[in-house]
Amino acid sequence: MSTDQGQLTGRGLDGFYRAGRRMLSRCQIRVAGREPLAVQARMTGADRARFVGTLRSSPQAGPDPDVVVERTRHADGTERITLHSAAARPLRLPVEVALGTDLADLGAIASGTAGPELPATVHDCGLRWSSAKGTSAVTAAPPPADALASAGLLRWELVLPPGGSATIELRVRTDGAGPVRAVGRAATSPLAPARAAGDDPGVEALLRTSIEDLQALLLRDPAHPSDIHLAAGAPWRCGLAPAEALAAARMTLPLGTRLAAGTLRTLARTQLRGQGPQSGMIPAPMRDAGTHLPPGCTGTEATLLFPALLAEARRWGLPEPEIEELLPAAERCLTWLRTSVGDGTYLPDLQPGGPVRCETQAHAHRAALLGADLLDAFGRPGGAELRQWAGALRQAFRADFWIDDLGGGRPAAARAPDGRLVPHLGAAAVHLLDTGLLGGGEQAPGLLDRVQTEQLARLLGGPAMDSGWGLRGLGVKEAGHNPFGHRSGAVRVHETAVAVAGLATADYEKEASALLRGVLAAAAVFGHRLPDMYAGERRTDGSAPLPHPAACRPAATAAAAAVVLLTTLAGIRPDAPAGTVTLRPVRSAPLGEIVLTGLRVAGAPFSVRVSRLGLAMVEEAADGLQLRA
Repeated sequence: MSTDQGQLTGRGLDGFYRAGRRMLSRCQIRVAGREPLAVQARMTGADRARFVGTLRSSPQAGPDPDVVVERTRHADGTERITLHSAAARPLRLPVEVALGTDLADLGAIASGTAGPELPATVHDCGLRWSSAKGTSAVTAAPPPADALASAGLLRWELVLPPGGSATIELRVRTDGAGPVRAVGRAATSPLAPARAAGDDPGVEALLRTSIEDLQALLLRDPAHPSDIHLAAGAPWRCGLAPAEALAAARMTLPLGTRLAAGTLRTLARTQLRGQGPQSGMIPAPMRDAGTHLPPGCTGTEATLLFPALLAEARRWGLPEPEIEELLPAAERCLTWLRTSVGDGTYLPDLQPGGPVRCETQAHAHRAALLGADLLDAFGRPGGAELRQWAGALRQAFRADFWIDDLGGGRPAAARAPDGRLVPHLGAAAVHLLDTGLLGGGEQAPGLLDRVQTEQLARLLGGPAMDSGWGLRGLGVKEAGHNPFGHRSGAVRVHETAVAVAGLATADYEKEASALLRGVLAAAAVFGHRLPDMYAGERRTDGSAPLPHPAACRPAATAAAAAVVLLTTLAGIRPDAPAGTVTLRPVRSAPLGEIVLTGLRVAGAPFSVRVSRLGLAMVEEAADGLQLRA
């Protein structure tokens, strides 16, 4: 984590991190006694950045710099410092690198209680720090001419010929740990190298950068190295977050099913067994739900996402043996759902006395219908019971969760235990539009009827929810709105992508297109590397989206959302078991012509072109895959 100045100062989040601990907090360069003047900082990949500074080798040399200091910093703990000379004479330059660390936990850094830097010792061509929390070391090549542990300094005397260069490489290491290698850099990456092109120049950069981000966030289960899943995001959530991992794997199904399979297998091993009300759940932490509701359990969301992801991965081409291996875990999720509902209609909150949440019912309804489809396909019992419950839920929800008002009504965010409706309008309502994919290119029915869906589309497309940069987490007219609130006003890219896909599927293309263009405009400002959230301030002429200080960037759900945003334009609905694919493109073609190549359907490359007239044409597909009208 670096500021755009390039120097790691030890302040704020600056530093190299591993497993949630800061291994190096300070790395400051001085050349000939002066700090280089920073002139450029840019991300050159999801896991690396380049910083350029300049200086004059002599104050009498005139106004032009004659030394360029280039620093290339990698997330694996490597930094290369290269000095380039443009001087007409040889230069002898003393170089100092000041190093330090506190070995602090990320949580302590975030709360401002990191503590002082630790004393260093000279160790193996560099410096080493130790405490009860662990150890860290920095080694240098070439070895420094001098190492001062008391000051945390490494020194070199570099000689640069006219037009010449010299490089110093620093490596941050934890004792006993080998070099870090991102899973996504291996030949076994589960993500297809898809590409986008078209009239809008931003689509190519957005898809390319998003796939880079996803690859940089891939993690491997150490006990099962073939199973790969996504970390939630850097810097705050570098580990496995079950609900986010499943949601991101679902959104990346157009890039292949291997990530979905690895994520499902990893989480199946965490599933709770035995007796009791939580048997069958995928455990996961609580999540803030904004100002109007208590925190919600992401374990509920993960448990409901599990069978839905498995069912949709089957439609995209997950091989049957892998589905059969995961089917018992999906059945346990569905059994937990039916047990938790019991004789009632709604899936209650995990906490006693908690509200019945709108989005939880949407997740449960999708899990029931897609799960029933999956059970029937493999001759397992329970499908009819799930469909019967889903039908009862639809009928009750349309009456019990709808609030009539002079503006045409709205879905309630939740029902309190006493039956009182929580009326605020937030982005969680978009999950009502995400019904899930069944066979033959058909979408599952939703919890809202046609009139209610039309009203929700109007509300999501209105200025209270659409910031111009994407969908706000809470409408501007709602009590407690905060443009920087995690769930109370900030734009969350994942929810905006769900809204775009859901609105387009329901044929509300005007609202979908406006949200899509807003996110693409924000992506351009963020260098096409979308954070998971940013402030929900109103877009105006000449404005830019405001970054959120607690956002992750790269973030799994934001990077995966870009895949959904672009593939929604082609409306790809595969049914690999039936050997068919259906295209339902956005007819208004809001980005003009777009070509998507290198996707994966039924285990083979799949490419599609959408014309400026909104007509879709398959350009590459698996042998025998038929286009369904």
